[in-house]
Amino acid sequence: MNAPLRRVGVVVMILFGLLFANLNWIQAYKADEYRNSDYNGRVQVAEYERKRGNIEVGGTAYAISKDTGGKLRFLRTYPSGEVYAHVLGAKPVNGSDFGIERVENDFLAGTSDQLIANRVKDMFTGEETGGGNVLLTLSKRAQQTAYKELQGNNVDATKGAAIAIDPRTGAVQALVSMPSFDPNPLASHDTTAAGAAYNKLDKDPDRPLANRALGETLPPGSTFKIVVAAAALENGVTQQTKIPAGESYTPPTSGAPIRNAAPSICPEPQVTLLDAVTESCNTGFAQLGVKLGADKIKEKARQFGFEQEDLTVGQLNEGGLAVAASRTGDMAAPGGATDPAALAQSSIGQRDVRMTPLQGALIAASVANGGSQMRPYLVKQLLAPDRTTSYYTAKPRELRRPVSGPVAKDLRDMMESVVEKGTGQTADIDGYVVGGKTGTAQSGPNTPDHGWFIGFAMDKNGTPLSAVCVELERAGPGGSREAARIAGKIMAAAIADSGGR
Repeated sequence: MNAPLRRVGVVVMILFGLLFANLNWIQAYKADEYRNSDYNGRVQVAEYERKRGNIEVGGTAYAISKDTGGKLRFLRTYPSGEVYAHVLGAKPVNGSDFGIERVENDFLAGTSDQLIANRVKDMFTGEETGGGNVLLTLSKRAQQTAYKELQGNNVDATKGAAIAIDPRTGAVQALVSMPSFDPNPLASHDTTAAGAAYNKLDKDPDRPLANRALGETLPPGSTFKIVVAAAALENGVTQQTKIPAGESYTPPTSGAPIRNAAPSICPEPQVTLLDAVTESCNTGFAQLGVKLGADKIKEKARQFGFEQEDLTVGQLNEGGLAVAASRTGDMAAPGGATDPAALAQSSIGQRDVRMTPLQGALIAASVANGGSQMRPYLVKQLLAPDRTTSYYTAKPRELRRPVSGPVAKDLRDMMESVVEKGTGQTADIDGYVVGGKTGTAQSGPNTPDHGWFIGFAMDKNGTPLSAVCVELERAGPGGSREAARIAGKIMAAAIADSGGR
C-alpha cells in the first residue's frame, strides 16, 4: 500500500474512533440531559400525559391540572391568579419552572422515587396514575388578607412584601410580594404566547417576578433596634437603665449629626431603654450601639439569623425556596478599626444593614417564642395521588436560640409597649396581646423612605399565635404606621383561620 492510501486509512480510523467516543460520551454522560430537555418534544408529550398533582392550602387546590384532550393533554392552571403566585410559582411548557412547582416538581409530576409503587402498578394496569399532592402551611384567610391589604395600602406604595409565621412551629401563614403576577399565561400550551408573557414580566422595571418576602434585602430602619436592645440586655443593661439620648448625636468621627424623627422624641439627655424602644429614639440607640461595639452587635445579629446563606423555605429536611442572606454590613474605617459613625448609623438600621422580610418575621417570632427560633417551612404534607398515603409530614424543629428566655421576656415587654403607647399602635388586635417595632429607613437621596413593621400576637395566656413582617418600599411619610396596620390585619386573620393556629 502506498503512502497516500495509508494516510487516508489512518485519517478514516481516527474519524471512526472519534465518532465511537462521541457516541459513548452521549450515551454515558449526556443521555439524561437530552432525555429531560424542555425542548425534547417526546418528553414533553409524555410529561403532560400524566396528570400533575395539586398544590393545596386549607383543603382548596390553588394549582391544578385540567384535561384538554390535546397533544399536551393536561393544562396547569392557577385559580387564584396573583394571590398565591410567589409561593406556587409556575410550570411553563418551555422554560424553567419556579416556586413550589419547581421545589416539589418530581412529586407533583409523579416521577419521585417515593411514588415508584404507583408507577409499577401502572405497568400492570395500563393506567397513568397522576402525580402526588402537596399541602402547604398557609392560612387562606391570612394570605388573602395580606394580598388585599398590600395592594390597597393607604400610602400608595407599589412595592413591598408581607410574611407571617407561627412562632411555635415556623409554619408560614402568609407570603405575599407586591407587585404580583398572574401565573396562568406562563403555563399556556401556546408557547409563543407564554414566552411573550414571561418576557413582559421579566422586562417590567417593577420586577413582579421577584419574591421580595424572601429574596430582597433593604435597610430595616428602627426594626433593627430590637437586635441592638437584645445585645444591650445581655451586657448589663435593663429595661429601666438610662441611656444617653437628646435631640441630636454626632459620632466622634463624623460631622453629620443623627437626629430623631421628630423634636418631641426623647429630647431629654437620658431615657430608659424601655422608653427608647417605645419612642424609637435614634440618638439613644446610636450612642448605645457605639458603647456596645460592633462585635457585639454583629454577633447578636448573626445569632438572630443574619449572614446565613443557605436557608431555604420548603420542606423541613431539604431544599426549598431560596432566602437571601440578611447583612449587618461593614462598620469599619479604611484602616480596619471600627468607625463610630458607621456603627452609630448601623445601630439604627441604616448604613449597610440589609434585611429580608422573612428575617424580620423571624426576629419577632423568636421574641414571642421565648427565645427559640423555629425553622420556617411551607410544605406541610405530601400525599399520594389517591390521598391515602402520606409520604411526608412536617415535624417542626428549632433552628437556633438567639436569646435566653429572660431576655426574650424583656424584649416582649418593650415591643408590647410600642403597640400599647408608642409608634405601633395601629397593629393592635382587640382581645390579644400584640407587640412590635416600626421602622423607617432612608432609601437614598431624594427618594421616599421605606416603611417597616415587625411584630407578634399572643393570646391572654401568653401563647404566641403569629409573627409578621410587613415592608412597604419607598412608602414615604406614614409608611411604618401603615405597615403596622397591615401587620395587625394579617395576624388577626391568621388567628381567626383555623389553618393559622
